Amino acid sequence: YPWGYDSDNGPDQWHKNYPTAKGRHQSPIEINNKEVHYDSSLLPWFASYDPGAAKTILNNGKTCRVVFDDSFDRSVLRGGPLPGVFRLRQLHFHWGSSDDHGSEHVVNGVRYAGELHVLHWNPKYSNYLDAKRRTDGVAALAIFLQVGETPKPEMKRILEEINAIKTKGKEAPFRNFDPSILFPKSHDYWTYHGSFTTPPCEECVTWIILREPIIVSSDQMAKLRSLSKNAENEPDHPLVDNWRPTQPRYFRMVSASF
Repeated sequence: YPWGYDSDNGPDQWHKNYPTAKGRHQSPIEINNKEVHYDSSLLPWFASYDPGAAKTILNNGKTCRVVFDDSFDRSVLRGGPLPGVFRLRQLHFHWGSSDDHGSEHVVNGVRYAGELHVLHWNPKYSNYLDAKRRTDGVAALAIFLQVGETPKPEMKRILEEINAIKTKGKEAPFRNFDPSILFPKSHDYWTYHGSFTTPPCEECVTWIILREPIIVSSDQMAKLRSLSKNAENEPDHPLVDNWRPTQPRYFRMVSASF
């Protein structure tokens, strides 16, 4: 079923074709300091990524995505709340139509300009599709993008490629890239069990949400908004506001490493 972010096919409608979207472990959520539980047993997390695993960058009409080779454990995330090693598969962004919104998770009422998701899967399962069917199948690292004066130079590498993938369906080679250059200095995080924020919204994700945002410039955010959600031969509609509103937390615990 075609889904998107417009009123006719947007987040409010997803559950009609994807019933899991109404489940009790959905993402994103609002993180509220008053409801967060400090967990002294949470370990630090570590990413060891092989830059040679980067393959392509693409515009799928919903986001800008970078895809990595995940045929073996060459780029992995471990530690933190994770039971073992998780393999890097892809990263993508969510952003708004202006700098004052765009992130999916909200922290103490604050919505950031954007959010980067770095997705990994548990290789104890035979493949990614199988992992998505298991509650411990996927680990997502979430990093907030905050508009500020001193943007992170490392974002340049991704944004340089935007012109090559302007329209839906466009893909370009993207070699020799280590996503850990995008990480903030602090590795403090919140963690909880949730879902993909796009259909079918499978509830298989251990979220690791970094407390410290990375700084981007207004121009860099504008570059993401210059992407089109339509194909080359179709009218140009800017790809903006590709974020899902927060979902009920229900009984879930949000733990903090700090």
